Amino acid sequence: MGIVSELLLLPLAPVRGTVWVADRLLEEAERQMRDPRAVQARLAALNRALDDGAIDEETFEKEEERLLGLLGSPARPLGAPPAGHVPVAAGRARRAAGRAPGRHG
Repeated sequence: MGIVSELLLLPLAPVRGTVWVADRLLEEAERQMRDPRAVQARLAALNRALDDGAIDEETFEKEEERLLGLLGSPARPLGAPPAGHVPVAAGRARRAAGRAPGRHG
């Protein structure tokens, strides 16, 4: 990137920093959510709630299926974007592609 573009993008630095921090927080939350020990603890709590009558069988089955899905889903590598995540540069490229040759306006 040239110095001119860096200077033009300088006012966006706080936003880029905030997005970076938000991405790191999301990664950590997902890592903790998929931690097998945490999922097993939530499954145990779910079983206790069913035994105590705090939830019904249908709610139990839905939540159990969701939690078991977390155990079965592969963890994404550290630093890999979450599923469906579109990096800022890719978003710009997609918008630029919308202005392909032949399209005027």
